[in-house]
Amino acid sequence: MRTKILIATALLASAPILFAKPAAAPADVAAAVASAGRPKEATDLDAVRKPVEVLRFMGLKRGDHVLDYFTGTGYYAEIMAKAVGPQGHVVGWNSSGFARREAVINAIKGIKERAPNTAFYSTPTTAISFAPNSVDFAMLHLVYHDTYWESEQFGLPRIDPNTVVKAVWDAVRPGGTVAVIDHIAPAGGDPRAVVDKLHRIDPAVVRADFERAGFVLEAQSEILRNPEDDHSKNVFDPSIRGRTDRFVYRFRKPAR
Repeated sequence: MRTKILIATALLASAPILFAKPAAAPADVAAAVASAGRPKEATDLDAVRKPVEVLRFMGLKRGDHVLDYFTGTGYYAEIMAKAVGPQGHVVGWNSSGFARREAVINAIKGIKERAPNTAFYSTPTTAISFAPNSVDFAMLHLVYHDTYWESEQFGLPRIDPNTVVKAVWDAVRPGGTVAVIDHIAPAGGDPRAVVDKLHRIDPAVVRADFERAGFVLEAQSEILRNPEDDHSKNVFDPSIRGRTDRFVYRFRKPAR
C-alpha cells in the first residue's frame, strides 16, 4: 500500500499545474478617443456617438482582434485599434464601390499611419467573407440597415442580409461579441422599403436576423437614445442628421 501511495504522489508531483487563463483587461477606450492626431471630422462626432460609453458597454478588451464591418472612413476602426493596444488588431472592411471614394482612401491612409495595427480591404457586397474564427469582437455601426438597401450610385446591388450575418457569425470566435448600432425606424413595414425611404431599421428586424443565425442578444443600452427624433424622417434630414435615435445591441456568439 505504501508503494502505491508513493507512486501516486510522484505522479501528482510530475503533473503540470493548470491555471485559469487571466481575464483580458478592458480596452483603454478613453485614452484612444483622446489620442492626438485624430482628424477633426472624427472628433466632432464624439459627443453624439459616445464611443467611450459604447465600447465600455460592449466590453472591448485589450488584445482583441476586431472586425469593423463597413468601416467607412474608419471612425471606429482607429479608436478600437488604439484601445486594444499593440497586441490587438483591427480589420476594416468596405464595399468595393465605397472604398474607391477619395474621402475614404485619404481617411484610411491617415489611420494606417497613426494606427499600424490596422488593415483595410474591400470586396463586392455579393462576395462578403471573412477569415473563420478570426475575431473576438465585431462592430456594425450605423451600417446594418444597408444590407436591405440597393443603390446603383454607391455600387450596392441587392443582397440577402442573411449572408452578411452568416459571414459575421463565421468570423467571430465562440464566445465573441458583436456590437450593432443603428438608426431606429418605426415598428413594422417592409424592411427594404423602410430603409430605402428613411435609412432606418426596426430593431426587431435586426434582433430576429441575428438570433436566427445563432447569436444571443446579451444586453441593450439606452446610451444613444434621443426621444426628440422623429422616426418618420430620413436620417439625412437637416433637422435630425447626426442626432438620430439609435439602438445599441450587444450580441454574443455562444461558446462551444
